[in-house]
Order: sequence, then structure tokens, then C-alpha cells
Amino acid sequence: MIKRQDIENLENEYLAPFAVKSGESWGRAHTEEEHPYRTRFQRDRDRVIHTSAFRKLEYKTQVFVYHEGDYYRTRLTHSLEVAQITRSICKSLQLNEDLAEAIALAHDLGHPPFGHTGQDVLNKLMKDHGGFEHNKQSLRIVKVLEKRYPEFEGLNLTWEVQEGISKHSRDTDNPLLREAEHHYPSLEGQVADYADGIAYNAHDLDDGITSNLLDIGQLQEVALWQENEKLLEQKYTNLDFELKKYQIVRSIINDLITDFRKTTQDNIEQYGILSVSDVRSCQKRVAGFSKEGAEKNNELKKFLNKNMYHHRRVRRMEFKAELYLTKLFDAYTRIPQLLPESVLAHEHQGPLERRICDYISGMTDRSSIDEYRKLYSPDEKD
Repeated sequence: MIKRQDIENLENEYLAPFAVKSGESWGRAHTEEEHPYRTRFQRDRDRVIHTSAFRKLEYKTQVFVYHEGDYYRTRLTHSLEVAQITRSICKSLQLNEDLAEAIALAHDLGHPPFGHTGQDVLNKLMKDHGGFEHNKQSLRIVKVLEKRYPEFEGLNLTWEVQEGISKHSRDTDNPLLREAEHHYPSLEGQVADYADGIAYNAHDLDDGITSNLLDIGQLQEVALWQENEKLLEQKYTNLDFELKKYQIVRSIINDLITDFRKTTQDNIEQYGILSVSDVRSCQKRVAGFSKEGAEKNNELKKFLNKNMYHHRRVRRMEFKAELYLTKLFDAYTRIPQLLPESVLAHEHQGPLERRICDYISGMTDRSSIDEYRKLYSPDEKD
């Protein structure tokens, strides 16, 4: 039977010198006895998966609210797709898959209801109280809000997982800055960050086509779509559109991953990266796309922003989302007794406004809509 020490020895033998080894982790805020057959990063991954915040991602918007249809991505399916892409890249670069997977699965824990609209609304409502940003909220969840252990608040994740969740590079608000010369997170954290963007763009493209928000004629102006459609049509004739769409999106993901992987490997050699410390102290981000790959990815991103995220249907939902969250925040700040007793009792977790923000951001799309109706519709039962 494999023991934890066996896995740590295998990591030392097979992972790249610039990969983070679980046995060399900077540890946890609260000392714990090591597990007999799971490494520190495997335990962190498992802790993230078992949180209530992770389960709630099933009913949090990616682009489409849950009642729009069962096909579309949610924050949960997006997080799983990010984790899959992250693991694939890390395996090919001989990086620590367990660390990267834990970061990827945790990266959106702090996202509020209604996607980026929810984040913008809460940030505006909290402008006089420290603002709101979902990466920082993800950290707050794993450090404070999730209560799973009698000895401490939060999940007591390793420093390396928290570093990857924060995403900040030399941000003075980053609580994880340890060494003055550190500029960027580990390569595992950087890979998870880019995998997030790859999954976001490609899968929103898939959902946008399926929902008829995107016009196929317009898509042929996008290089990544055009190139892969041409290659597919050379190989197949009269292909069913659903299958064609799937194959093109699949090829776009593969193109972006291939470019990212090759460019990152080239950067590792060019910058003389020989250790984890070299990655963190490098003057440039080691992971990334080539110039051509970045241009194509940005073109797709701009296309989605113009034609999908600003579509009438999406904007109408954003308008309603702002109404729901603003009204809930107003009600709770005006009459705090409307909040659950547990929120009022946890004064040690911050000022009232911050606790209200925690409570609202922890809601799902569905629960925030239900709560709005209960508070503002006289006919609704509490």
C-alpha cells in the first residue's frame, strides 16, 4: 500500500525542479498531524470539494441563470472544466497536479450570485467598506467563513494553495506575500489562472452558440473559429452542426493549450528557471501564450464581450440581478434583524456590512431571488 512518504518521494523523482513538492510545502497556519496516505495538497483538494461554498457553485451563474436551461455551464461545471485543463497542462510540464487542481477547484468559491454582475454590484455597495473582489472572497471563505474543524476557522489550507487562489502579483492587499523578491505565484498557480481563461472563453462560446446569442456568420470573422472550421471541413463533409460546433470548440481549446504549453516551456528555458523560487522571483510571468496565441485569444474574448455579454437577453438578466442584490443589501443594512441570527452573532468576522456582504455573496442565484421575493412581495411566505 502506498504511503504519503512514497508519493512525496515519487514527486521528488519525477516532477520538474521548478514544480512545488508537497513535502516541501511552507505548511499551514495551524499545525496538523500529517495524513498517512494523502499528501498536503491532496488533502487541500478534498477539503475544497467538501465545502458548502463548492456545492453552491452548481446554482451560481456562469453567463446564464440556472432557470435558463439545464445545458448551460454553471460556476460548478466551469470549475471542473478548469481543473481538468489545469491537470492536463501540469502533467505535460511535470508540475504538481494535486496542488494545481486544488487551486483550480477553489478559484471561484468566492463568486457571488449572477456572475461578474454580482461582483460589480457588491463592489459598488461595499465601496465605503473595503470593496468586494471574488478572489479575495475565495480566500476569506477558506481562511474564515467555512467552519469545519473545532480547532480553527476556515479550512487551514496550505500556503501554496492560498497563494494560487489569491492570483495577485505584488498586490499590497495580498496577505500571502512572504518574501520581498516574490513577484508571481508558483507555476501551478499560473497554469490554473490561464486554464480559467481558456475554459471561460471556449465554453462561453459553446453556450453562446447553443443559446442562439451568437451568429455563426459573425463567428467566421474570428481567427480561432475560422481556422478550425476550415480544417474540419477539409476532413468531413455535411457534418451535423451540433457535432461541428463541438469539434471546433474542442479544437480551439486544444490550440490554446498547445500554444500555452509550448510558450511556457520556452519561457522556462529562456529565463533560466531552475527552482520554485526562480518562478516566484522572475521579473516576468513565466506562464503565458505566444504573441500570436495571445492575439487570437484576445480576439475571441473581445468578440464574446461585444456579441454575447452585452446581448439584450444577458443585459436584461444583469438588470434584474442588480435589483435583487441591491435591495437585499439595503434591507439588511436598514433592518439587521432580517438576517439569520448566525450572521448577527459572528461579530468577530467583521463589521456588519462585511458580514452582510459575506451572506449575500454566499447565496445562489435561486436563493437570492427567493429571498428578494420573501422580503419585498407581501404575498410571499417567509
